[in-house]
Amino acid sequence: MSTRLLIRNGHVISMDPDIGEIAGADVLIEDGAIVAVQPKIDADAETIDAAGHIVIPGFVDTHRHTWETAIRTSAPNATLDDYFVEILDTFAPLYQPDDVYASNLAGSLECLNAGITTLVDWSHINNTPEHPDAAIAGLKEAGLRAQYAYGSANTSLAKYWFNSAEVIPGDDVRRIRDTYVSGDDGLLTMGLATRGPGFCQDDVVRAEWALAREVGIPITVHVAMGRLAGRFAMVEQLDRLGLLGPDTTYVHCCYFSDHEWRRVADTGGTISIAAQVELQMGHGWPPVAKSYQFGLPPSLSIDVVTTVPGDMFTQMRGAFAGERARVNAVSWTADTAVPETMPTARQMLEMATINGAKVAGVEDRAGSLTPGKRADVVLIDATALNVAPVMDPVAAVVLAADVSNVDTVIVDGVVRKRGGRLLADVGRARGLVEAAQERLVAAAAQQRQAAPV
Repeated sequence: MSTRLLIRNGHVISMDPDIGEIAGADVLIEDGAIVAVQPKIDADAETIDAAGHIVIPGFVDTHRHTWETAIRTSAPNATLDDYFVEILDTFAPLYQPDDVYASNLAGSLECLNAGITTLVDWSHINNTPEHPDAAIAGLKEAGLRAQYAYGSANTSLAKYWFNSAEVIPGDDVRRIRDTYVSGDDGLLTMGLATRGPGFCQDDVVRAEWALAREVGIPITVHVAMGRLAGRFAMVEQLDRLGLLGPDTTYVHCCYFSDHEWRRVADTGGTISIAAQVELQMGHGWPPVAKSYQFGLPPSLSIDVVTTVPGDMFTQMRGAFAGERARVNAVSWTADTAVPETMPTARQMLEMATINGAKVAGVEDRAGSLTPGKRADVVLIDATALNVAPVMDPVAAVVLAADVSNVDTVIVDGVVRKRGGRLLADVGRARGLVEAAQERLVAAAAQQRQAAPV
């Protein structure tokens, strides 16, 4: 028997150019799929009254180290260089599978609470074969749409991040693929989170790219960031190795040369920008304009909650303000008018939704409110004092709203948040992740005490 859900009388921002923006529109969902988006749909269905709400596609986070949820705000003042020591060389080796499960469960629920319905989980915490199983269990229990990007272990900074000879274990990647992600059209999909050239020896890079392509999963890699990967010209190296392709997402990209931008565009790569992290931790300016200049619609991501908030509102504003600040400063110094290519609020919403769906490999089922796509839908309360009165609904979402305004969240037709409350055992998830934090902090303190002076 089919199930029907009707979202009635909201201000719909569909992100579909053929449907556009409709005031007082309805969205009909049947068996998890969007059937119609138009005013005054007459249907026998469970109804959600969306009057006073802005209805948008769910946000897409294209790069988050979700396992770090248990150590949230542990590195508030960190630069990227500090992060490698404070997080990857201090906490990461101490993580047990239960810590990963708790972090992924709580982190995924955090996403849903903030209106993020699709997550690329960049999981470089596979210290044992039990770690990826735990990560996937957390993602699946929360019920969001997720790409699990299998990464390396993190038991030693020197071993895994300095000219590393350690290849991601192919047999375990195949096990995870066969066990949990045999297809590519479900709520859970899979990718490979690789460290890439500059961090790994060429043979390792070749092996990991070959592994991903053998297994049939996309690749996601940090590039051109700060004083670490910024100096390696990683795209040039990948090009030399003959590895560039449309299956690869490049994360950060703050120090690409124009030639690297051109090569990524020519080979069909995709871009993920973590604006708040990039501005705050010293990766570089978020490359919003450069992405668009080379015909690469960028997406947005949170990256690490050790240092920045875990919501897409922060990222949209970080990208918007950061790029406009950079362009304004250049124009002021040159005493010229700002260019017409200055980013707009609508572009930020595109980056957080339809662009993100393309980068995450789910454009055919998410990212816009289009009949035929799966129903990943968010209702923003536009009657709240921080949003009302609404003059420009796109600006209201991008520049006024916050997590407190996320009223209803639907993933694949299933209501995951309603009336401002998650329909999940939040207390249990919080208890698990708090216990993980306590254990990790205690273990780190014990490790420091045991270290030779």
